[in-house]
Amino acid sequence: MTKLRLAIVGAGPAGIYAADILLKAERKFDVSIDLFEQLPAPYGLVRYGVAPDHPRIKGIVTALREVLDRGDIRLFGNVRFGQDITLEDLKHHYNAVIFATGAIRDAGLDIPGIDAIGSYGAADFVSWYDGHPDVPREWPLDAASVAVIGNGNVALDVSRMLAKHADDLLPTEVPDNVYAGLRSSAVTDVHVFGRRGPAQVKFTPLELRELGELRDVDMVVYDEDFDYDEASRAAITSNKQVMVIDRVLQAWRKRPSANNAGGEASRRLHLHFYAKPLAVITDDNGRVAAFRWERTRPDGEGGVVGTGEIREVPVQAFYRAVGYFGSPLPGIPFDKRHGIIPNREGQALRRDSNDRVPGVYATGWIKRGPVGLIGHTKSDAMETVRHIINDQGSWWQPVDPSEDAIPRLLAERGVRWTDLEGWHRLDGHEVGLGAPHGRARIKVVPRPDMVDISRGE
Repeated sequence: MTKLRLAIVGAGPAGIYAADILLKAERKFDVSIDLFEQLPAPYGLVRYGVAPDHPRIKGIVTALREVLDRGDIRLFGNVRFGQDITLEDLKHHYNAVIFATGAIRDAGLDIPGIDAIGSYGAADFVSWYDGHPDVPREWPLDAASVAVIGNGNVALDVSRMLAKHADDLLPTEVPDNVYAGLRSSAVTDVHVFGRRGPAQVKFTPLELRELGELRDVDMVVYDEDFDYDEASRAAITSNKQVMVIDRVLQAWRKRPSANNAGGEASRRLHLHFYAKPLAVITDDNGRVAAFRWERTRPDGEGGVVGTGEIREVPVQAFYRAVGYFGSPLPGIPFDKRHGIIPNREGQALRRDSNDRVPGVYATGWIKRGPVGLIGHTKSDAMETVRHIINDQGSWWQPVDPSEDAIPRLLAERGVRWTDLEGWHRLDGHEVGLGAPHGRARIKVVPRPDMVDISRGE
């Protein structure tokens, strides 16, 4: 029987789901799958992109772990594509490759002052508070007033982590260096800005509700943002999610802290709508000093137009949470405008001719862009896998498809890779660190320590 030797680059949900779906699919060939991950631990953004106080979302890990623990997928962690293993290596040892590398960079925001000292991308901050091994251990938290730009879940995660008291994170898996940093934070006010109105936000009701439950944090909303137009009223009556969001916001309007009047908490979280970013204002030293925006108004069709009214709020730090963006991969076509591998239903395409790139596929955010939830990732993977099954005639013909070739190759190159047994070892170590303190786990942050523990060294 024909055998498919498949490499998958990226061990987040997209890569693991693709492997699982292919192994369960009806097919006329045997499958052998190797999963490559640049980090020493699997699960991608579920481990390094979800705030530590979201244990319900992290429940996805249970499903992913069940797939890996079946034992029919090999994991090679701490292996960087383009450095430790190349496209030519994959062609030499596999019939095809799926790239599931996601989107981990911040999308840009083209306004004056965006590169000021104290101006950050949300993705970098998320990586810090999630204990990503490749970011600095310290984060500047000396600003009393902070602006966050964006009306999606990442913007709310960032805002919540900035406003929340560090001690309230102790039951979670927050890394020790992150707890120490947040505990010394100077923040008193977090201002969240969105271009459109409350009925057009992109975050979910669950994320919004969590903001209102923060201890010693007043929610501040402004009456001027709730003079709804017909399109907004229609969205509220026709969409259950928008209806719940409006209900939460309307309840906050009745609190003493509404319109910034009368709150008694030591910290405040302000929600500003109808705000088009214009500039980050800097002081003489090039540091963030204020955020300038134009007040917008509804255009009657669900969008907004400018009013010409310019406003400023003094802030000492600025976070943009306007989306994630994919990164190019050596030797693989890349769409610089959209941050994805150009593809047709997961089949990689050449940039110049739109012709198929034999043997190369994509799934997840590097395929479709950083949109959609886990359900989209599964359907995405099914589409890509269907083409792999049907493309049998255009697979690569590897010179050495033996399963011992990759461990031998990595060993020759001095790559200290980690495997599934090593991940279990690291996982157990982190859980053990947290247990005496009543915590879910305490993440090991330095990459060398992760590798040493995983390899039993």
